[in-house]
Amino acid sequence: MGIQMTGIDHNVAEIDIRTIFSFTKTRMAEALEILKQVKGIEGCVMISTCNRMELWVSTGEAFEGSIFELLCRIREVNPDKYRPYFVFREEREAVTHLFRLAGGLESRILGEDQIVTQVNDALAFAREHYAADHVLETLFRQAVTAAKKIKTGIVLSHSDQSVVRTAIETLKREGLEFAGKTCMVIGNGVMGKLAATQLKAQGADVTVTVRQYHKGVVDIPRDCGRIDYGRRLELLGDCDYVVSATVSPNYTLTKEQVESVQKKPLIMIDLAVPRDIEPAVRELPDVRFYDIDCFREEAHSEEQKEAIRQADACLAEQINEFYVWYECLDVIPRIQEIREKAAVDVEVRLTKKLRELPVGQEERMKLKSDIEAAASRAVNKMLFGLRDGVSRSAFRECLECLENLYE
Repeated sequence: MGIQMTGIDHNVAEIDIRTIFSFTKTRMAEALEILKQVKGIEGCVMISTCNRMELWVSTGEAFEGSIFELLCRIREVNPDKYRPYFVFREEREAVTHLFRLAGGLESRILGEDQIVTQVNDALAFAREHYAADHVLETLFRQAVTAAKKIKTGIVLSHSDQSVVRTAIETLKREGLEFAGKTCMVIGNGVMGKLAATQLKAQGADVTVTVRQYHKGVVDIPRDCGRIDYGRRLELLGDCDYVVSATVSPNYTLTKEQVESVQKKPLIMIDLAVPRDIEPAVRELPDVRFYDIDCFREEAHSEEQKEAIRQADACLAEQINEFYVWYECLDVIPRIQEIREKAAVDVEVRLTKKLRELPVGQEERMKLKSDIEAAASRAVNKMLFGLRDGVSRSAFRECLECLENLYE
């Protein structure tokens, strides 16, 4: 059994490269189905966000090959062309990375609020498609639990952290204002709602696009207007700001569309991967264009550096807890066998006493079953308590002695 991951992120690849390896939910489901059929892959999970794409697998002894090359085969690209952009990690290095990732320590913005939800959602999606085995299930659940402990116990930042917040603060440092400005947010998903909410909090007049094909009531952030996506160009000419944050595979705005309706200086912010806004809009006069890579938090204060050290120490404890479980996976079947034999041993020793009890056959059989179950639970508790209380080598020696005893 092994744990492996390969991934690409904002540290080594620009948007256009990351776009090649971004996955919609439909494409991700297809990829998981392919990976599940690969000999030796016991489980797989994919994380695909604006800033990164990671493929996680747990493997058995039968697995041979490269998960990076498998990924490239799924995306139908030449692995040699994109190998420099990818990192490969396995075992403890991979586990440590996932815990730090969920905790917001690997994010473009320190302590980012969304990443723990994205890690949890990745596991839920894999579970939904029967792709996550018990190793990845346990690994991801414990990483999310550890991240939540950091969020509640360690202050990595004194404000809510998201790329939207960072974008607004970056633009304000450049002298731009939002109060009283007309803003259109294209997209009403998680990122779109966050953008609309933050812009409204800055005093902007915000309108959110919605799709006609959505049935029922479509919720938008409070005090924001709405406009059908198909009518977005009608509003665009009056906008001071346009933010696009969808999961569309196509451009939501092209250079030609913007040029045809633009009436005044316009700030355009593209928070999507793949891109929502055609980059060529930056060639238009009076258009300032920003994509998600324009917004990053580089420097950390001494206070933040200390918080990072505290977070790493907290994560180290949680990682060790995972490894207590993970490194003993191979002995769990042996523990179960000893437990069952010990339960039978107790039952055999009590058979004569059970026969002598003045009870009916049905009650006698129930009593026998209860004794076996109690003995099994007691032995199980002792063995797992022993596992957690002594060194790994000492525990295995004890296990071998018990196996010899019950041969």
